[in-house]
Amino acid sequence: MSAALETGRFGSGHAVLRVEDAALLAGRGQFTDDLSVPGQTWLAFQRSPYAHARIVSVDVAEASAMPGVLAVFTGAQLADAGVKPIPPVQGFPRPDGSPAASPPQRALAHEFVRFVGEPVVAVVAASRDAARDAAEAVMVDYEDLPAVVDPIQAVAPGAPVLCAQAPDNIAAEMRHGDAAATARAFAHAAHTVSLAIVNQRLAPSPLEPRSVRAELDAATGRLTLRMSSQMPTGVLNSLCETIPGLAREQVRVTVGDVGGGFGMKTMIYPEDIVVAYAARELKCPVKWQADRGEDFVSAYHGRDVVSRAELALDANGRVLALRVRSYANVGAYATMVGVAIQVLIGPWVSTSIYDIGTVDLHFSAVLTNTAPTSAYRGAGRPEAIYLTERLFDAAARQMALDPAELRRRNMVRPEQMPYTNAMGQTYDSGRFEQILEQGLRLADWSGFAARRDAARQRGKLRGRGIATFLEWTGGMALEERVGVNVSADGMVEIHSATQAMGQGIVTSYAQLAAQVFDLPIARIRVVQGDTDIAQGFGSAGSRSLFTGGSAVHVASERTVEHGKALAAEALEAAAADIEYRGGRYRVVGTDVGIDLFELARRQPKAVIHVEASNTAGGPTWPNGCHICEVEIDPATGVTEIVAYASVNDIGRIVNPAIVRGQIEGGAVQGIGQALCERVVYDKDSGQLLTGSFMDYAMPRADVSVGFKTEFDTSIPCLTNPLGVKGVGELGTIGATPTLVNAVVDALAHAGLGRDAERIQMPLTAERVWRALGHDFDPSPLA
Repeated sequence: MSAALETGRFGSGHAVLRVEDAALLAGRGQFTDDLSVPGQTWLAFQRSPYAHARIVSVDVAEASAMPGVLAVFTGAQLADAGVKPIPPVQGFPRPDGSPAASPPQRALAHEFVRFVGEPVVAVVAASRDAARDAAEAVMVDYEDLPAVVDPIQAVAPGAPVLCAQAPDNIAAEMRHGDAAATARAFAHAAHTVSLAIVNQRLAPSPLEPRSVRAELDAATGRLTLRMSSQMPTGVLNSLCETIPGLAREQVRVTVGDVGGGFGMKTMIYPEDIVVAYAARELKCPVKWQADRGEDFVSAYHGRDVVSRAELALDANGRVLALRVRSYANVGAYATMVGVAIQVLIGPWVSTSIYDIGTVDLHFSAVLTNTAPTSAYRGAGRPEAIYLTERLFDAAARQMALDPAELRRRNMVRPEQMPYTNAMGQTYDSGRFEQILEQGLRLADWSGFAARRDAARQRGKLRGRGIATFLEWTGGMALEERVGVNVSADGMVEIHSATQAMGQGIVTSYAQLAAQVFDLPIARIRVVQGDTDIAQGFGSAGSRSLFTGGSAVHVASERTVEHGKALAAEALEAAAADIEYRGGRYRVVGTDVGIDLFELARRQPKAVIHVEASNTAGGPTWPNGCHICEVEIDPATGVTEIVAYASVNDIGRIVNPAIVRGQIEGGAVQGIGQALCERVVYDKDSGQLLTGSFMDYAMPRADVSVGFKTEFDTSIPCLTNPLGVKGVGELGTIGATPTLVNAVVDALAHAGLGRDAERIQMPLTAERVWRALGHDFDPSPLA
């Protein structure tokens, strides 16, 4: 097969099978826990059984004497050794204008524990079982203290205080917009709607729990970490900030296959620091592999926001103002990411695709005795979009308007682009009504009444929900650097600091490079997950393709151009007379030429090396129209998704199969929040009540009869050379409000009317059953 034909089949825009999958399907994946080294030891933790307590004493004598035990570490030891807390939240104010505040999050708890599951003692032993047995043998004496797990109760007078610098438990607070103008708009509005809404806490639950191994090179003093991470450079930087005397050049972080991240694996964890510290101290390889229970109690959670959201409209349904008051539960330690996504990034998209110029958005990040929260697929945007889309449906119901029509009346128009929203964020492109119209046709919007009547004949309650929305992507890092090596062995190697974690980015990068080099995709090798090779932001915020992919494209083009100069020298011709096609340089108008890889062989190190960076001109704004239909069995409250259609604008598409998987897989996670997932703590003791999959319900494959998913590629992003928009989180953001709106619609038509709007996620069978008149509790926290 010719190179040109091969590139045509496997270049950008084609549904190429993922190049990552062959090894994974054959069981040749290289996850951190798959790898062991000679002399490897194991680390285990004893964790706090209390939500809030003072550490009175720690007795390690019995554990230290147990067979196979090499060392026992306590928080006091690490503090005395100069190990610093994880860098705290900064740059945000508290209500009184003072800097953001949080208790110090240490590698091992020192003096106080602040949530159940916080690591207190670490034991290193020759085997995993020996380490676990010894960890259990450590005797820790605690003085139990009052705890608070609910953000509303945490800000009430007299609540237990987690941090002296935040006596009101508010770690940070921001208010955006114009409160006075918003109040005036509400005072003169023809219609207002107000909803109490809870975005419940979620456990990210990737297939692969956290895993880390640290190894010290005795000869060089260099520390190498192998771990499951989305952002290895960030881990390197944080390690050097916390462990004394550790310089950046002394650390290498490597990442192999990652069994899912969803934002949970973006930041350093206390456990990572302990493993690295132990390896340096003991001068032997140390490994820790979390079990599922450890991830439930101590990995970063997502969401957990309680809000009062309000919309003011004129008589024609035009929105006059949006007002939101939210309390975000950031857990016992306010992380930089955990605070930013709630008080800043979420608000950026609060007005979504709608032309709403007046807002009053007030957000508090609240400390409680629960595990810290951080990024989880969507990171602030799902919470914000959920509020807005619920409000639009409530307003449509109050005004007796078609919910699609109310949305249409308020959409930003194409002629308004570039459009700057009330939060100062600029949308470069978007034709939102065009996406809406396609979505309505795909879902057969006009035929719903007949389907509802047919369901009624079968004894079912049918409801329909819609969400038209956008999201911000970028992770606040718009630059990415890529290295390209053309080797004499016939391979083009792409080095990137972004990170594969199951999303198919390796395939997309290979397609982009194959297209520029005009080579079969088998000639492209993508290398990630090694801070010795590439350092950068990593993968988060749906940024990998539009930043990293753009850098791959630019670096590949520059490599081809650099090769022209080298070929001109080799062929004794002018560079202007050299053309490149199908892996070969040729003098224009002649048969004189040289193959790309032969040219590489002739270089001093038998390689053509080029590095290039690309900076996107701004974030991308993917958007969509998602429509869902459900049927509810009124006798049991069981909700069945019977139809789900979506039209999505993600700009140019590199691999249609991958983006379809991202949209639909993301939608399943959004459905999980809507229907079944919820982290629950006991309100008195602070104990985690959903610490396993026996208690924490995940969505199953049967949550939907199948997705109808389409894309409109006619609206490229204007801020990156590929014209692509982020896609990894769009489905999650759209699915949750779409499904909840459908259930509320079914309940409202069953006789509940606007009372149906008081139901809260997750919409379990019991909650829906109770809402239908069986002992319904309308409390927003029920």
